[in-house]
Amino acid sequence: MAAHSGSKTVIYAAVAGNLLIAATKFAAAFFTGSSAMLSEGVHSLVDTGNGGLLLYGLHRSAAPADEAHPFGHGRELYFWSFVVALLIFALGAGVSIYEGIVHMMHPEPATNLRVVYIVLGLSLLFESYSWSVALREFRLNKGTLGYVAAIRKSKDPSVFTVLFEDTAALLGLLIAFLGVLAADLLDMPILDGAASVGIGLVLGLTAIFLARETKGLLMGEPASPEVQERVLAIAAADPAVEAANGVLTVHLGPSQVVAALSLDFLDHLTAGEIEACVERIEEQVRQAAPEIVAVFVKPQKGAVWRERRRAIVG
Repeated sequence: MAAHSGSKTVIYAAVAGNLLIAATKFAAAFFTGSSAMLSEGVHSLVDTGNGGLLLYGLHRSAAPADEAHPFGHGRELYFWSFVVALLIFALGAGVSIYEGIVHMMHPEPATNLRVVYIVLGLSLLFESYSWSVALREFRLNKGTLGYVAAIRKSKDPSVFTVLFEDTAALLGLLIAFLGVLAADLLDMPILDGAASVGIGLVLGLTAIFLARETKGLLMGEPASPEVQERVLAIAAADPAVEAANGVLTVHLGPSQVVAALSLDFLDHLTAGEIEACVERIEEQVRQAAPEIVAVFVKPQKGAVWRERRRAIVG
């Protein structure tokens, strides 16, 4: 819950900033005729909508389990994060590249450039604040991991999605500024359109990366090696267990994990003693790893487990 609270703070900051920035950019594009500014307005508007979708995903993922979803709705967040990546690609990148190509084919010089520069400066301030909030939250969650490793291991896409959106927004502002400035100084309005295409390419690359990371979560990723080792250690320490063969885990949400244990019990145990052992292990696992919402235990010889694992991993 604490992680989701931090995620919501990041998203609220991003939505508020992007909404103000989008309105300002569209007004500037209308008065100046700048293609890059129009693309930036579309970019900020898409980011505003994306923030709303992420908030909806967080809300839906917190819904309790029911008969149709016995393990809860955690993957709702992964689904809506994937939709966000698609929208960045289809709307943000697509519209920006299209607008840039049209402007390059029919270049027209922008007017009232002072307005453009003022808007870009204000947008940079707003985006920098939103980006700093997202970066601060991401640093709290990543621990000692590097940024790339933390993104790949993260099971909560809401924070790194906003961070990447804001990073792309800052790069887009820089491209827009350079495009407008170069078009003005060199008297080549085609460069304004080229800047719009550049913004679209940045958004496209961002969307592809986010879609790739979110797809893995949507399909199902295992819990961290540390969590798996903790579960196996608890099972192996129980006096009724001869050997803890292995564990399979899958994330259903950022803080929802299902674990399946393969255990080799002592041969002389009765059914009642095995049931008592399973209950002990389940209780200890939930205390040591609260994110595990369900534990399934399969009595199995180690040789059978290893053979089936080889069939899975090759």
